[in-house]
Amino acid sequence: MFIVIGLIVAFVLVVLFSRPDMRRCRWRADRRGDRDGHAKYVCFACGAVTFTEDGKAPTFCAEKTKGSPE
Repeated sequence: MFIVIGLIVAFVLVVLFSRPDMRRCRWRADRRGDRDGHAKYVCFACGAVTFTEDGKAPTFCAEKTKGSPE
């Protein structure tokens, strides 16, 4: 019984904390492209390139800004 309740709670948490706007993005750091204190990140899924000032991976999907047909 506890296992079933645990699975239901886990499913609800996954649904609540999922981010549909980030579902397809897979940001990877490209340290060779870092410059002037900005970290370069490349999206593994769509190929978008962006730079961040804090060195952390972006929290948005750049595919929508590239003019994708979706």
